[in-house]
Amino acid sequence: MFQKIVIANRGEIALRILRACKALGIKSVAVYSKADRDLLHVRLADEAVCIGPFDAKESYLNIPAIISAAEVTGAEAIHPGYGFLAENPSFAEAVENSGFVFIGPSADCIRQMGHKVSAIKAMKKVGIPTIPGSDGILSDDSKHNTDMAKMIGYPIMIKAAAGGGGRGMRIVKSAENLSNAIYVTQAEAEKSFGDNSVYMEKFLENPRHIEIQVLGDGNGHAIHLGSRDCSIQRKHQKILEEAPAYNVNPKKLTTIEQACIKACSMMKYKGAGTFEFLYEQEKFFFIEMNTRIQVEHCVTEMITGIDLVQQQIQVCAGESLALEQDSIELKGHAIECRINAEDPISFLPCPGKIRYYHAPGGPSVRVDSHLYTGYTIPPYYDSLIAKVITIGNDREQAITCMQNALDELVIDGIRSNINLHKERILSNTNFQKGDINIHFLDN
Repeated sequence: MFQKIVIANRGEIALRILRACKALGIKSVAVYSKADRDLLHVRLADEAVCIGPFDAKESYLNIPAIISAAEVTGAEAIHPGYGFLAENPSFAEAVENSGFVFIGPSADCIRQMGHKVSAIKAMKKVGIPTIPGSDGILSDDSKHNTDMAKMIGYPIMIKAAAGGGGRGMRIVKSAENLSNAIYVTQAEAEKSFGDNSVYMEKFLENPRHIEIQVLGDGNGHAIHLGSRDCSIQRKHQKILEEAPAYNVNPKKLTTIEQACIKACSMMKYKGAGTFEFLYEQEKFFFIEMNTRIQVEHCVTEMITGIDLVQQQIQVCAGESLALEQDSIELKGHAIECRINAEDPISFLPCPGKIRYYHAPGGPSVRVDSHLYTGYTIPPYYDSLIAKVITIGNDREQAITCMQNALDELVIDGIRSNINLHKERILSNTNFQKGDINIHFLDN
C-alpha cells in the first residue's frame, strides 16, 4: 500500500480523497493555488504545497508543478480526482514516467476512451449499442456531410470528438444550418480541447441519461456496481443524480451491465470508471466513458456500502480487486443534489464569503462539502460547493428525506441553487412520478 499520496485537485473531491487516505492509513499531500490556501483539505492534510497563482492553467493544470510537489514531499502516487487533469493522458504518462503511480487507468485507455470516435468503435466491438451517426470524423466535404445528415435523419447533433463536460455540442434541425453548425462546433472544440475534430450523430428527442459504475483491477477482472439516473441536467451539466436507475427494462439493463464488464476486461481497465448511455424506448445507446471517479459516485456508495475511492487507491497500489460480482448487493434508493454557488434562476456564479454554514444530519443523510463558516468561495473555479445525498428504502422515501435535508441546510452569505432543488425539482409531480428525461429542466 502507498505511504503518501498527492491530491491533485481542490474542493469537495479533494477532501473526499483525503478522507479515503486517512481510512487506509495513508499520508496526504494537498497541492493548492494561492487562492485556495484556506481550503479545508489544505488545513487537514499532512503536508501542503502551493503550486501556483489562482489561474488553473498555472496551478491545477500545471503538470510540472504537481509532479514537483510529489518529488519534494516523497509521495509515491498522485490522485487526480475529477476535472482538471483527471482524464488527461499526457498527465498520466508524465506521472508514470516520473516514477510515480497515477491513480487511474493507463494513459492508453484514457486516450482511447477520451476520444469519442475511438470510444464508439471500441464499444461496437463488444456489442454495446451506439447512436446512429457518422462513425468517424467529419471532413470538409459539405455535400457528403449534408447527404450523411439526411440519411441519419434530422434532428442531428454535431459533437466534439475530444469533448466533455457538456461543451462542444450543437443540435441541428435542418440542412440549412448544418455547415455553420459544423464550423462553429469545430471552433469551439479547438478552443476548449485543442482538437477541432467533430462527428455527427442522431439527436434523440426525449432520452434519459443512464450510467453504469464499474471497477477494474487492470488485469482483466472487472465488476459493475449498478446503475445511476442522471437525467436532471442544465445545459448538459448534471444537477441531480439517483441510484439505482428506476423504470428501466431489467433484462436490457442486465445485458448492458454485462457488456460494460466485457469492455473493461478487454481494455484491462484499472480503477473506477463510468459508462454513460442515453436510454429511450427501452433501448440503450452508448455516448461516452468517463475514466475517473464521478461527482455522483456517492449515490452508488450509499446503495452498495462500498468506498469507491478506497477501491481506486487499492487496485492502483497493486492489490487485487477483492470484490466479486455475486457479492454486490444493492440496497435502497439514493439521491444526490449538487449544491452550486450560483443564482437559482439566472445560474450566474455567486462567489463570496460564507457568513454561516450548517449542514443537515440524520442517519440517512450524507454531505460532501469543503464549506465552513468564514470560508470565502473564490471566483476562479467550478461553482460546486456541496453535495447532499440521502437514502431511503425506496425512491419516495429518499425524496422525502432529501426535502427535509435541504430544509436544514443553511448557506448564508451567497446565493445558491438550494431552492432550485426544493421548488422546481423535488416538488414537481412529474419528477416524483419518475416522468423525466434530459430536457426536464429546459422544459
